[in-house]
Amino acid sequence: MNVHTPEPTREEAEAALALLRQWAGKVSPIEVADLDPLVSRLIPGQELANYPALARAYPEEFAVDEAYKATMPDLQNGPSSLIRGAKQHIQHVGISNFRLPIQVHTRDGDDLTLETSVTGTVSLEAEKKGINMSRIMRSFYRHAEQTFSFEVIEQTLDAYKTDLESFDARIQMRFSFPMKVQSLRSGLEGYQYYDIALEVVDTQGTRKKILHLDYVYSSTCPCSLELSEHARQYRGQLATPHSQRSVARVSVEVDSTQTCLWFEDLIELCRAAVPTETQVMVKREDEQAFAELNAANPIFVEDAARSFCEQLQADPRIKDFRVIASHQESLHSHDAVSVMTEGPTFAADSLDPKLFNTLFHVG
Repeated sequence: MNVHTPEPTREEAEAALALLRQWAGKVSPIEVADLDPLVSRLIPGQELANYPALARAYPEEFAVDEAYKATMPDLQNGPSSLIRGAKQHIQHVGISNFRLPIQVHTRDGDDLTLETSVTGTVSLEAEKKGINMSRIMRSFYRHAEQTFSFEVIEQTLDAYKTDLESFDARIQMRFSFPMKVQSLRSGLEGYQYYDIALEVVDTQGTRKKILHLDYVYSSTCPCSLELSEHARQYRGQLATPHSQRSVARVSVEVDSTQTCLWFEDLIELCRAAVPTETQVMVKREDEQAFAELNAANPIFVEDAARSFCEQLQADPRIKDFRVIASHQESLHSHDAVSVMTEGPTFAADSLDPKLFNTLFHVG
């Protein structure tokens, strides 16, 4: 004969709790602990009574085995019931500014070790709680000894897509790339440093390879140049046109079916478009030459965007591209800016509100 005990009601549980608290309030902590150490947590003001004494010294000799790891909680890979907020697909989640030394290959055949900032993200399905961020870093360290290229980045991306069971992924690697340049007339040489980023984007099975470059140049205002010459001609008044340090962020989608587009190649394309690149090493003859070069190439921000565009369109290794130019005015208290895109890769209806603030060159 089976006897079914009815489940206690909430009212009965509340009455039992009140009775337990009444009893615990009249006896010693030892008696409470003898009944059950956890009872003290039910008594207001005595939540820490009878709490077990915990070791405070770091356990140097403790070793983790598989059995112990199996008992450890893993909230990021927990059930969907732990999701906070909307159960919505997240396009990109991961890590940013993970730093490590990376080897890159130059056009001349040398290998350079450069400090690199890595951003790695994957998509997250709506029913998944989260991702294991450390797996992205471990994927990079598995390839860290290789000389990096787009192909190695793709291998890394494939590895952590598999590790994290994600459909879409993105890797971006930023570094400062040194290139030796010669002064205009004196023959001096020095290293120009270029902010470069490599990016591989994998979305719905379509993969794009993107190269970003910040090119820093001097822009002499054509209007100011003409007005200065007018003052000299008509009034005998010495005047100087205004010019300023300017930055163009050039982003190109690389055509994988063509020959390699080296960092140096993209830099030289920019230099051909706008030759007034800022100088590294100068003597007096170089400073004079730079003044003459600026006078020969006065340029509005619209001219700059179109000049870069002309060079990029002519190179078969480049597919879609974007040019963002900022002339940081010495005449005005504001900057003159332009944005030009070709193709769908970089097209956008909205801009990051602080986009142009990132175009300041700090040396």
